[in-house]
Amino acid sequence: MEEACHWSLGNTRSISEEYVRWLKGYCEAFFYGLRVKLLEPVPISATRCSFRINDSTQNLQIHAGQILKFLKKRKPEDAFCVVGITMIDLYPRDSWNFVFGQASLTDGVGIFSFARYGSDFYSSHYEGKVKKLQKKSSSDYSVFDNYYIPEVTSVLLLRSCKTLTHEIGHIFGLRHCQWLACLMQGSNHLEEADRRPLNLCPICLRKLQSAVGFSIQERYKALVRWIDDESTDTPGVTPKHSREDNVNLPKPVEAFKEWKEWITKCLAILQK
Repeated sequence: MEEACHWSLGNTRSISEEYVRWLKGYCEAFFYGLRVKLLEPVPISATRCSFRINDSTQNLQIHAGQILKFLKKRKPEDAFCVVGITMIDLYPRDSWNFVFGQASLTDGVGIFSFARYGSDFYSSHYEGKVKKLQKKSSSDYSVFDNYYIPEVTSVLLLRSCKTLTHEIGHIFGLRHCQWLACLMQGSNHLEEADRRPLNLCPICLRKLQSAVGFSIQERYKALVRWIDDESTDTPGVTPKHSREDNVNLPKPVEAFKEWKEWITKCLAILQK
């Protein structure tokens, strides 16, 4: 069975292990039948990527394209794709303001930032602002130590799941959907992205089914289990012992309730 691998980039605190496990479980349900493997967190210094302070937001940013090259060199041989996720803002080139994510479909690698999905990113009191880099050296990555972590909310989790599955969908060959309300619709800003549904339209769902080979009914059941299982990482499976057992946080799934009702209706039709 092919794997899709996730790598978290940045300070190991910048995305909690709990949060990454929730995303892992969601991807396993969405791409039902694929095994999703979590790789060890990677510090920014290991990527040797360029970084800067954004002139508009006064926020730290890392170079997306250089991280893709890093991921390509370290992509496991048995992986269909490897994606990096970070809470640090991204930019694709010096002339661009920012980018939510970037992927190479031919290489099967992607990097996605959830920094701008936090509720306070665009506010004047955002705590991730950096007035200036203490040192001009391009090899001094200490500025990323203990970097600001936005509050994990249900909306942040919802947006993160949408981005991950949309972009990995591209790696599976799904193009932007122009016809129906669909996860694969393109978006140019956050408001448009929020209007996209979590689900694929029937056409894109059939394309993904052709690529992965899942039972649509079993996939829907797995997605419902992921929403209902408020702390486990794998749909329908309770871990025996976790290092985080003593700090197990409830999964914030309030924003998924409407979608759960939609899936439940689909299952009712399929089971007739």
